[in-house]
Amino acid sequence: MPEGNEIHRWAERHETAFAGKLVRVDGPQGRFTDSGLLDGRKLRRVMAVGKHLGYDFGAGRILHIHLGLQGDFTEGKGSLPPVKGALRLRLWNPAAVTWTEIETAPALRRLRYSQNDGSKELPAEQIAWVELRGPMDCTVYDERRWNELLERLGPDPLNGDGPERVLERMAKSRKPVGALLMDQEVAAGIGNIYRAELLFRARLSPFVPGREVPAAVARSIWKDAKALMRAGMVDRRIVTTEKRDRPSYKLMGDRGRGSLGVVLPEELHYVYRRHGKPCLVCGAEVKKQEMEGRNLYWCPSCQA
Repeated sequence: MPEGNEIHRWAERHETAFAGKLVRVDGPQGRFTDSGLLDGRKLRRVMAVGKHLGYDFGAGRILHIHLGLQGDFTEGKGSLPPVKGALRLRLWNPAAVTWTEIETAPALRRLRYSQNDGSKELPAEQIAWVELRGPMDCTVYDERRWNELLERLGPDPLNGDGPERVLERMAKSRKPVGALLMDQEVAAGIGNIYRAELLFRARLSPFVPGREVPAAVARSIWKDAKALMRAGMVDRRIVTTEKRDRPSYKLMGDRGRGSLGVVLPEELHYVYRRHGKPCLVCGAEVKKQEMEGRNLYWCPSCQA
């Protein structure tokens, strides 16, 4: 599931492409029936909070999108491509779309966010259309419903929110910190990758009860989350390792690819999906265990 860095990145791109413009909206396969509420209206702004997107069309009409596990966007320029696949929603700028013939430049479907460095993506200013497939939710909200969503969600590191509410929730909870960080009512936007990596970087066991996490450690994790997630918006991948800890850099130093800023796929993370492999820092075997329905990864030595 895309984490907060990816959601905020989409919000920035789509706002750059469409905000302040009259936008066409449809559901050409009948999968989105409320297009008439939005079609031909000016898009005012695109909002992101946690893992939720809100496209504000004014008059209390906000298109809410939650990508869930399968949702994904396709974006491109030129003509609208032929309708195919499980297309839920299509949004385009009629002033930028050309209608001469079927799209000659291929649509730019992104790779999964953890595998793509963004080096070949279309500049946001050139986006003429966006297609949405497979979201968990794609619904028109009124302002009351949108505000109710915001009230349920915890602070978002990428919206400049401070850690005070997170600290308050942790201080009252017996739940393990590894579960609390995944609770969107505690911290919005942090998902499985960031949960595992933030706890490792803090050298904190995921099994420590929230109320036993020192306030200084919790503040440090929040500060780290802001920096890592902001970097993840630029890179499109989630890179959490320090150069000094990457095996390729340890082996080659400034002579290797690592000195040029190249991060190998197997060196992106300290513990996420590295179960059974040696920890990049201490060499102990990285462990995996289910916690509240999601796989948890940690180093039993560094995070004892």
